Amino acid sequence: MNPATLQGLSILHDNRRVMLKWHRLRRRRADPLFGAGNLALGLQLGASMEVDLRVTADGDFAVLHDDVLDEETDGIGPVAIHKRPALAGLHYDDAGVPGVARHGRRLLFLDDLIALLRDAQPQALLQLDIKDDLATIGAKGLGRLADALQGDGLPVIVSGDCNDLILALGQRLPNVARGLEPSFRLMDLFARGDVKGAEALLRAELAGSVQPRMVYLHWTMVLDARDAGLDFVAICHDEGKAVDAWTFTPANPAEGFTETEWHAFSRLLELGVDQITTDEAVATEAAYAKRVGLG
Repeated sequence: MNPATLQGLSILHDNRRVMLKWHRLRRRRADPLFGAGNLALGLQLGASMEVDLRVTADGDFAVLHDDVLDEETDGIGPVAIHKRPALAGLHYDDAGVPGVARHGRRLLFLDDLIALLRDAQPQALLQLDIKDDLATIGAKGLGRLADALQGDGLPVIVSGDCNDLILALGQRLPNVARGLEPSFRLMDLFARGDVKGAEALLRAELAGSVQPRMVYLHWTMVLDARDAGLDFVAICHDEGKAVDAWTFTPANPAEGFTETEWHAFSRLLELGVDQITTDEAVATEAAYAKRVGLG
């Protein structure tokens, strides 16, 4: 396989296509976080991608992961105390990103994403991972989300740790695809040794009102659960839900998978995950091709 032809979209395993999702819009770890260029490219190629959203003081949404500005931007303080006009003058902090000025990119907002999504290929999908809970977002923020995502055909799936938020948004927009993120709740139960409680919680949330299309599960937890006799992937599939395993990134992408990484990656594939989130989609595709003799 010619490395120049790799796009980091998916791999074919056992006649089944497993998507490689671009974590925070990065195909490569050297890419800037939340790069609009990668979003535009991914929409053209039909990629699966993810961005994080944080609510602003005036109910808008900035494309940011952290609840404070200090690490990701040239601003300071909590995101939620700033209104959009103030945030619009900030820039992402691209320190260490090759060929990119440290503060050369202005923040993206929800409407910037929506404008690009209108021209997406049908296969493309953008996960909007909303980091704040319903109480923090409030009625104004919920209305802003509903207004932005209304209409048919937007290639998005909304997710977040707060099930109440996803449920409230689903009630406003029943046709918008929803994701379930139970990983931290499940890991809390595993930390207490409560395997049966973890299974019961997952089954209850799958049967709950959120009605997700995709379930996002931390990849090490998926494997640890299997070692404990619990197959989270099969439980989700039995309910007709797809599974995303996050976030699997080779430590040395130019060298491919280590033996330990390959063992773990192979197990995820054998369990039947439908999508793998990674910061190195191209390198992951290349590493898989090399291991199965396609390179």
